[in-house]
Amino acid sequence: MYKAKINITLRKSILDPKGKAAKNALHNLGINSISDVRIGKFVEMDINADSDKQAYELADSACAKLLANEVMEDYQINIEKN
Repeated sequence: MYKAKINITLRKSILDPKGKAAKNALHNLGINSISDVRIGKFVEMDINADSDKQAYELADSACAKLLANEVMEDYQINIEKN
């Protein structure tokens, strides 16, 4: 059994309106040292696989087919053995 931890973020070239709104709200709260905020998604899944390579391939397939929009988003997968 493996656990995939996946971070999905908008590509740097894509405007992030939620991140911009959060940055502005933080500045309004007096937290002015923050220069940029990007908001994304975090997905965790348990995977039944024979190896960490197979678990990675299954998680990558899930991201490519459903979880991430590869035109607008990048994703990073970390596999841990349970």
